[in-house]
Amino acid sequence: MMNRATLCLLVLVSGCADIPGRARHDLVGMGRSELISCAGVPDNTATLPDGEVLQWRQDQQVQGPFTLKGPMSLELDLSGHGTCHFVARLRKGRVDQVEYTGPSGTLLGPYSACRPLVLACERFVMR
Repeated sequence: MMNRATLCLLVLVSGCADIPGRARHDLVGMGRSELISCAGVPDNTATLPDGEVLQWRQDQQVQGPFTLKGPMSLELDLSGHGTCHFVARLRKGRVDQVEYTGPSGTLLGPYSACRPLVLACERFVMR
């Protein structure tokens, strides 16, 4: 049987891991200037006939929360590692679509490595 502390930790971790998933919907409609003010200057941009695509890159490996280190450099890592590219498609100066690319799976979820890229924007939307 699971104790209360474990249950609270699981709820907290699952709420944090879902931020990239929520951002896929919450950021739609956000203006270009607001997106850049919360996400920062994009690493890549591409102009399309009907809008543009902005990309932010998290290329440093993000490590999950479960690594055990022991004596004699023994290390057990059950968490997974990941990188993320946050891609926003804009039409008429507003976010129309949000996608993520890159191997971003950790114990916190399939897009947990994307969390640092969208956290400030998600907080901005939730105000």
